[in-house]
Amino acid sequence: MKLTIYEIGPLNLAIALMPILVVVVILAAWSLKSRTAVYASVRMVVQLTAIGYILTFIFAQDSPGIVTLVLGLMLLLASWIALRPLKMKSADLFAKALFGISVGGITTLVLTIFAVIRIDYWYQPEYVIPLAGMIFSNAMNTVSLAAERFESDMAVVPDYIRARNSAFTASLIPSLNTFFAVGLVALPGMMTGQILSGVSPLIAVKYQIVIMSVLFGSSGVSSAIFLHLQRRSTAPVKA
Repeated sequence: MKLTIYEIGPLNLAIALMPILVVVVILAAWSLKSRTAVYASVRMVVQLTAIGYILTFIFAQDSPGIVTLVLGLMLLLASWIALRPLKMKSADLFAKALFGISVGGITTLVLTIFAVIRIDYWYQPEYVIPLAGMIFSNAMNTVSLAAERFESDMAVVPDYIRARNSAFTASLIPSLNTFFAVGLVALPGMMTGQILSGVSPLIAVKYQIVIMSVLFGSSGVSSAIFLHLQRRSTAPVKA
């Protein structure tokens, strides 16, 4: 199969943004916060455009130092954002989130690039950065869900084991729902992108299985580590 990537021109891109305009009009007609949607949409376009230029620069440099710096920054931001839903934030919680996401994310990233995809060198940016982005962001969301549920449950009944189990189960719901729905309700973004670019669906399926397995593993490990570290700061502890 010949690989074909269709170029999306400015006019085509503008047409693609029309559904956003429809929702904004509905928000305004219903006297809701249409400005928030407009602001979020503008930020989305600006941020994605900026990261496109930044990634183009990083890929061209092909530098281990730059890749390491980017990965470190991604981990720090993911750990900070993971705590966003919490009422009480602290340096201790940030350290726990960072440790959990780093261990869960980096170990699965290393497994993927060395044992599965087997790239030429570890800092090959066009592979490492997109994979790290998917892994770290998914782990971030899972830790965020776990942290929010753990905080809520502990505020009601200060039972560590009960809160831990409830938080861990809740944090995995989005991933498990995706497992159940994939191929039946929707095709994941990465797989869809590969198919649209001309890759064989069977090859795209293999890549998607790898990604989903890695994301689930990194998320579960990150969430479990974060919740385990929370045991030290909870009292009383019930076995």
